[in-house]
Amino acid sequence: MTLRVADVIDILEAAYPPALAQGWDVNGLSVGDPGAEVTRIHLSVDITPAVVAEALETGAQMLVTHHPIFLRGTNAVSRLTAKGRMVHDLIRGGCALYNAHTNADSARDGVAQALAELAGLGPDAVPLEPAAGEAGAAGLGIGRVGALAQPVSLGELAARIAGALPHTEFGVLVGGPVDAQIRTLAVSGGSGDSLFGAARASGADAFLTADLRHHPAQDHLADGKPWLINATHWATEWVWLPKAAALLQARAAERGEELTCTVSVLPTDPWTARF
Repeated sequence: MTLRVADVIDILEAAYPPALAQGWDVNGLSVGDPGAEVTRIHLSVDITPAVVAEALETGAQMLVTHHPIFLRGTNAVSRLTAKGRMVHDLIRGGCALYNAHTNADSARDGVAQALAELAGLGPDAVPLEPAAGEAGAAGLGIGRVGALAQPVSLGELAARIAGALPHTEFGVLVGGPVDAQIRTLAVSGGSGDSLFGAARASGADAFLTADLRHHPAQDHLADGKPWLINATHWATEWVWLPKAAALLQARAAERGEELTCTVSVLPTDPWTARF
């Protein structure tokens, strides 16, 4: 028996329950037939023309992304728009499109956990903002906060994180004294300035996130720590993709099915050069 799109969706939604998604979010199957066979899946943070071309070149019958193609909806998918062309190309190429966004952020072994592990947090890390009705120890919720194995300076920690994240032209920025000692760290992949209050309430010495804006960051730092480590949206969420690919292949193997998963390494960060 061959895996079908619907089977892959079952695997993904068992690991990243749709009920964990934020109310404004969009998740699920955007393009494709649930009954279509799947032997190869390509994974990416974003859906861009280059990612679609890459997925089709690999022979994938399914593209799994973190971000949705239509977060705010649409009333047309003609080839007159970039998103319309991507939809047409996927359909012509026999490739379904599925995304898991804030549900994957909040899942027990999702985006937040992947970033926490990369940053050096141990198994005692708990959600920075627990999911509704969940105790932090349950492991469900946005972000993670916990103790580092050893105290380290803010500068050293940022350099270590920069070396572990996929490269971007933006790099990694620091807000705060680089010699400050960091014992506890909060992390949240993607845009994180809405979590400044939670990061401060957690008692963290530093907060690793992305997409920080000038005034919110300035106002936050005026009150002191947690000091800020600002990477890019794409890089802080890309770290989840290898874990998702491994999960898909393991679950397929348990069913006795062969499944090949590939992870896009194309940087989809919008900034392509630094001067």
